[in-house]
Amino acid sequence: MKKNGVLNAPLSRIIAEMGHTNKLVICDCGLPIPKKAEVVDLALTKNIPRFIDTLKVVLGELQVEQVIVAEELVKSGNGLFNEIKSLIPNVKITKVKHERFKNITKEDSEITFVRTGESTPYANIILISGVTF
Repeated sequence: MKKNGVLNAPLSRIIAEMGHTNKLVICDCGLPIPKKAEVVDLALTKNIPRFIDTLKVVLGELQVEQVIVAEELVKSGNGLFNEIKSLIPNVKITKVKHERFKNITKEDSEITFVRTGESTPYANIILISGVTF
């Protein structure tokens, strides 16, 4: 039995299989997910698990070189963007309109999704994996 880190077997496998520039989306429960995309659905009920808690756990195991968020998240004033920045202080953050964000997730057939129970608007992030060397 695994002692710590990501205990969800499918998510642990996905993180382990990620290579440089692969994309992983951690999203709220409302983001549209393409039907053929790989999804780890963690959502149990409204706000369980939370987006930020899921992000913290994933960041403990995944090397990230860049992230993409919606401009609307930044402008929302809910504090979530500041929490994200504090978790990844040296990572490039690209901000795009929410519609563009959704299009990015639809256009990339190799993108994987982690669906949370989060119900805060625009609580979505695309993590672009880096390398550890």
